[in-house]
Amino acid sequence: MGGKVEFLTEFLTRFADKLQSPTLGFLIGGMVVAAFNSRLQIPDAAYKFIVFMLLIRVGLSGGTAIREANLAEMLLPALFAAIIGILVVFLARNTLARLPGVNTVDAIATGGLFGAVSGSTLAAGITMLESEDIEYEAWAGALYPFMDIPALVTAIVLASIYVSKQKSDPETISKQEYVSKKPVTAGGYPSEPEYPSTRQEYLSEQNDASDNRVKIWPIIKESLQGSALSALLLGIALGLLTDPSSVYESFFNPLFRGLLSVLMLIMGMEAWARIGELRKVAQWYAVYAIVAPLLHGLVGFGFGYIAHLATDFSPGGVVLLSVIAASSSDISGPPTLRAGIPKANPSAYIGSSTAIGTPIALAIGIPLFIGLAQAVMPM
Repeated sequence: MGGKVEFLTEFLTRFADKLQSPTLGFLIGGMVVAAFNSRLQIPDAAYKFIVFMLLIRVGLSGGTAIREANLAEMLLPALFAAIIGILVVFLARNTLARLPGVNTVDAIATGGLFGAVSGSTLAAGITMLESEDIEYEAWAGALYPFMDIPALVTAIVLASIYVSKQKSDPETISKQEYVSKKPVTAGGYPSEPEYPSTRQEYLSEQNDASDNRVKIWPIIKESLQGSALSALLLGIALGLLTDPSSVYESFFNPLFRGLLSVLMLIMGMEAWARIGELRKVAQWYAVYAIVAPLLHGLVGFGFGYIAHLATDFSPGGVVLLSVIAASSSDISGPPTLRAGIPKANPSAYIGSSTAIGTPIALAIGIPLFIGLAQAVMPM
């Protein structure tokens, strides 16, 4: 009994220490500034540039590591990353979608966004590992697309299958399952949902939407062309094919933590602004957004621990697999889902992800997984 209490006390102490990270301080600071209606604004172009710089740095490091690594060591973590991405979508389909007031198509899209990966959360996880002097495989950042693409493809395919079933069984259609068509404003935010005026109009829309089979390659192409994944893959390619050590050490690496702090400030402000989006949908999305990042991260930790036992996957690598599992896409995922599941309500999946899911993954998830790794694995 005494050993268990000592273990729990040590874990909680480590967890509390991680919460004092300056990275998380900037995130909370951004939320506080936004809550007080500050006029502080950071241009969207600056935000995109910061994300590009961070992911190029992660990619350069990962590409260099892949060039020098045994590729066989990557196979099991990459396979587990793909399994986690798919599993997250099925979890949402069979949990969130069954809750009262939740639209099934919206739930599937939400699962797709939470199954996809946030490049900024990945960068934050790497920063915290380095600040703790925890070693990790530099190629672990390259697990991003192995989880991201399967999650988005699975969500779009499941949504298409569901719509097709609704078409074949029109009597099951209810007001709740009418899928809204939401014009998007210039700022990228959806307007209030508009429902088809008649059952015939609804069925006509579903017939048009399901005439063609789902094509997988366009979904993969859309994901690969997303700005976040493109930057990461570009960095990996440059790390693999060139020797970027001089520019990496003199430019990208020194700027990494400072740029990440600014990004966390922006994300805190964005999270607070997005809270209003959740008021347009069922409260269960907020509950899901609180629980899902931690649950998904623990699933990732479990798979990572199996890889640790089987292939000596490092504790830091286990943490990064947990972090990308806990994250939800904030850059490439939303436009991919808008194109692939146009009937889904962005207020549901983007609101729950940005307003709650990402802050939970950053503020609680990363410290939790680092503390857990330190407690159960020798470092």
